[in-house]
Amino acid sequence: MSVSWAYLYGHPGADPVADRVVLDRGGQRTTLVPVPDESQAAPVAVQLVEEGVGLIELCGGFSVQDAARVIEAVDGRVPVGHVTFGVESVRGAAAYSAQFDADQPVGGG
Repeated sequence: MSVSWAYLYGHPGADPVADRVVLDRGGQRTTLVPVPDESQAAPVAVQLVEEGVGLIELCGGFSVQDAARVIEAVDGRVPVGHVTFGVESVRGAAAYSAQFDADQPVGGG
């Protein structure tokens, strides 16, 4: 039996099933799952738990509200982590976010 965990991240236009990547080596299964919008991650997380994932990690791009929705949706069945940025990284993360927003078409992605 292997340990299974998943990392969820936002990627506009992604399909959480078709676009996921699975690495299964050395007794560990890692599933990288893009979601088209972080607000849509909760049902994806529930599905992953039903598939046997034992831990979920959320990208630092998730808002606290979206992370809370995922935590609530899995209802304590698995731990949910939320990547955060150290204070020294805040400016870089903000610049990345601003560039991402600038690259998006008017009216969303």
